[in-house]
Order: sequence, then structure tokens, then C-alpha cells
Amino acid sequence: MSEMIVITSGKGGVGKTTVASFLGAKLAERGKKCVVCDLDLGLNNLDVVMGAESRVVYDLSDALEGRCRANQILVESPTVKNLYLISSGHTLERSVSGENIKQLFEGLKNCFDYVLFDCPAGIESGFHRAVSASDCALVVVAPSLSSIRDADKVLSLLRSYNLKKIGIVLNMARGDLMVEGRTLRVKEIEDLLKTEIIGVIPQDDLILTSKNCYLDSRTVSGYAFYKLAGSVISGKAKYVNVEKAYCGFWGSIKRSIKRSI
Repeated sequence: MSEMIVITSGKGGVGKTTVASFLGAKLAERGKKCVVCDLDLGLNNLDVVMGAESRVVYDLSDALEGRCRANQILVESPTVKNLYLISSGHTLERSVSGENIKQLFEGLKNCFDYVLFDCPAGIESGFHRAVSASDCALVVVAPSLSSIRDADKVLSLLRSYNLKKIGIVLNMARGDLMVEGRTLRVKEIEDLLKTEIIGVIPQDDLILTSKNCYLDSRTVSGYAFYKLAGSVISGKAKYVNVEKAYCGFWGSIKRSIKRSI
């Protein structure tokens, strides 16, 4: 029986699709069979991020509208074993409900350990459809006041659903700015949102330049996603300390180099 987790946020541009795809890859790397499903019906790009757009034959709309079987929409990752994706379709009817999504995955959930739903931005019908089909939620937050305010609104909505667990993933974290007090620190964000942070992903060019959602776990960002996957599996929050490298004498030198770039 798989666990269905919606990856959501209060606003666009904070990296929901990135977190969903890279988390899926690290869950698979940890030996879990995982499928990432794009529920953004208007601006779907999960297949591009995961480097599998040329492999898509059937998408979510085909299965929901009866043109194919549920297992035919599964697209295997070209680079990560045990990782699959489901692309959404531009022609998908807006009347599709969370219950329709749940029914579709009834035939698939025994095949996977985790189903990750990439939720559309905002709190309109697409948000409610994705959340109502899920067991748990991860809210992706950027270290900015606008993102945190929007996340607070989303969290209040999520608490009205009967979800097993709600956690926060802090994305694009800058340890140097946190140490200097120029952005909120991890514990401050956690206290403001009154929700546990289960993963911290540093801002890293490797995430932008990586192909097929693969990051070596020996890299800083790769290890951060690996730790996030561990938190999801164990239910215990363990994340990288993005401030550590910027503390002390050598850390101050690194911070000054960052400012000069």
C-alpha cells in the first residue's frame, strides 16, 4: 500500500516540481518504488524536468477519460531505477475531482511505496483536487517573507483536511545569509509556521543544471535531498545544516567571497 504525498506551496516559483522530482529520485535511490504525478493541468512540465518527455505516450487525461489503462500512463525514468512519472494532459477536463484521482490510483497504489503529487500553484480547484487525493502533504517554502506568508495560508487550509502528516521543505536556503541575519533561520521559519521542517535544500547551481533529476548524493544538494527522503521514510526530521559551512573564521571568508561574486 503506497503513501500518497502532495507537494504544494502558497505561491509559484518556490520549486515544487523540482522538490517532487528530486525527492522521488532519492526515494528510489533508497530502494523505494516511487511514482511522481503531475497534477498541474495547465502548466505541466514534470516530464521535462525528469528528462522523459520523449517517452510519454499516454498521459493522465487518457486514463481518466478511458482511452487507456492506468498502468499505460506510467513512464519509467531513463536514469533512476524504481522511479516513474505520470504526465498530465492539456485537454484534461476541469471537472476532474480528487475522488477521480484516488479511484485511478486504486489500481496502482499496491505497485508503489510512494506516490508524489506535484500540485499546481495557488489555492484554487487544482490545489483542492490534489490535496483531497492525498494522505500527507509537504509544503515547499522559500526563505522569503512573501513565501512564508503564503505558506501560512496554505497550512491553514491543509489542516482542514484529514491528512496523516504535514511537513515543510525549506528550499533555496542560503546558509551565508542566515548566519548574517539577512534571512530567517530554519528554527525561526518553523516557529512562525508552527509546523515541522523535515528537509532543507540549499540554493545550488547543480540543481538548475542537472539532467533527468539526478544528483549525486556526495554533493551538498544531492545529500540534502537524500536526507529529505530519509525523513519521509522514517517520519523523523533530519536535514542538513546549511549554516555550518559559513560559521567561524573560515566561514566568514566564505561569506565574504559569496558577497563579492
